[in-house]
Amino acid sequence: MNRTSQYSFTVIVPLYNEAENVPALERSLSSYIAACPEKACVLFVDDGSTDGGGKLIKEACSRNEAFFYIKFDRNRGLSAALKAGIDYCDSPLCGYIDADLQTDPRDFDLLLAALGGHSLATGVRASRNDSPSKRFQSRFANAWRRMFTHDGARDTGCPLKVLRTDAAKRLPLFKGMHRFIPALVLLQEGGSFTQVEVSHRPRTAGKSKFHLWNRLAGPMADCFAYLWMKPRYINYTVESDNLS
Repeated sequence: MNRTSQYSFTVIVPLYNEAENVPALERSLSSYIAACPEKACVLFVDDGSTDGGGKLIKEACSRNEAFFYIKFDRNRGLSAALKAGIDYCDSPLCGYIDADLQTDPRDFDLLLAALGGHSLATGVRASRNDSPSKRFQSRFANAWRRMFTHDGARDTGCPLKVLRTDAAKRLPLFKGMHRFIPALVLLQEGGSFTQVEVSHRPRTAGKSKFHLWNRLAGPMADCFAYLWMKPRYINYTVESDNLS
């Protein structure tokens, strides 16, 4: 157990070379957790940043009692950073938001309210503030993924999600699998998700780490990995034990 166990909701923020966004991140997230309906904290996952962002995150954590961080030795990728955040989360609920702040932390309240008995509440960007090229790539990637997974998820690229931490810890995350979280939740016995429209804002600082190759080619290949894994996913229920 770590200090996130003192909270009911942990907001996981993976980031890589987002130094320009850290001041706005600190302001936005500190404001949000002060008003959150759950007792909330923030867990930054520094994915081996080389632009000084890691130092800024440490400073932000020193100023905010409910801010925590873990730092990778080198860049490992978004799925690894998200998995580490989940691994180090000990609160009953966890959320995920990107460091670019194109989604609004205040919309976590919409997801928390909608979660109910589901394992996951995932955002759907109702009005995308991206270039036409990015919107096309996203639509194509989502359509391709749905063809393979049949999960019904409309926008798996939306970086705003709330999960029950016990379900999140059972996700078989590996490189590229952050795009398949709704489908992976459905593999779990009793797993379900709901979708909620959320706001979307243009990026105001920093640069996107995604491009044509990792928006399209990577996810297309990952679909085949998902198909291989789907019939091999392990579910079990413990009927009794004498461990406690």
